[in-house]
Amino acid sequence: MARAHDAVLEFTFEGERRARTVERSVRPEVGAIAGDRTAATLDREGATVTVTVEADDLVALRAGINTWSTLVSVGERADAVACGSL
Repeated sequence: MARAHDAVLEFTFEGERRARTVERSVRPEVGAIAGDRTAATLDREGATVTVTVEADDLVALRAGINTWSTLVSVGERADAVACGSL
């Protein structure tokens, strides 16, 4: 069933390796984050990771966007630290 609101977040990284690492770090969260008002999907093509957040209402959409933006940011920073580029 389609939800009333959605947002597509695209994160393009400097390389496919980093995008793949970020994707793998956040993929376990798809479906694992508690909440019945939002859902998210995750895709990667090349150096771009795409998160689609769907929500029943705008408050839930904002919360979902904040959650997924933070998760991707943490994944990116962790990879940068591990690679010595931060």
